Amino acid sequence: MGIGLLTLLSGCGRLVYVPNGQAAGNAQQQMQLVAQQSQEYQSRARSLDQDNQELETLLAQSRQQIQLLNQEVNATREQLRTTTDQLLAMREDHTQLQTKTSTLVASAQQRAGAEIRANNSLLKNLTLDGIPGVNVRQDGDVVRVEVPSDQLFMPGSPYLKNGATQLLHGVATDLRRNFPSHIIGIEGHTDDSATHSQQYPSNHHLSAAQALAAYKTLVEQNILPAQQVFVIGHGANHPVVSNATAAGKGRNRRLELVVYPERLASR
Repeated sequence: MGIGLLTLLSGCGRLVYVPNGQAAGNAQQQMQLVAQQSQEYQSRARSLDQDNQELETLLAQSRQQIQLLNQEVNATREQLRTTTDQLLAMREDHTQLQTKTSTLVASAQQRAGAEIRANNSLLKNLTLDGIPGVNVRQDGDVVRVEVPSDQLFMPGSPYLKNGATQLLHGVATDLRRNFPSHIIGIEGHTDDSATHSQQYPSNHHLSAAQALAAYKTLVEQNILPAQQVFVIGHGANHPVVSNATAAGKGRNRRLELVVYPERLASR
């Protein structure tokens, strides 16, 4: 039982072992089992290979993300260094600016204090109070000489009236005598009424034109040197009284010759 038979194959001259029925069944089952196990191993191998590929993909992605993060960290560090350097530079600039500002303020206060005393003392020597309509006053560290525009210009224009040149000459000559080296501003002012001229469409245009007309008269006739004078038109921005009345408007229409504490640079 269980022992196979040897059979002589005709024409071949070979002996073949032929198992009996039970042995053959066992062998077939073993072969099937081996084949099944082989398939399972192959399936597991394929699964492991797939898992390995997925892990390698994830690892590559992780490495890429880590590289990107490292680049971002390096960029952030560089930006932080740059920002820190800029902040330190700004602090240094701020410190220097504070120092310069303090120095300038101290110098200006010292200079202004001296000039105010000089202006106050020289103001007593001015003889402008005798000119009708002219108002002289100390305004902080400047001396303001107000000349009514109605005495100087044709209404709403920069054209001088008869006698306006002599009035300007008298004022400027007295200022030049008492303030020979101080900067003098010729500053035009108007009331708040609207202008009605295409040539002078706003009060700023009109006040600037009036100041320029006075400048031209005084400089061209050598009453004041050009380097001592500047011109500005304020329009209606700086009224001295309310514009609610005709008298107030008349007071605000004015030309001011303003003596500033700054002096001409010595040559």
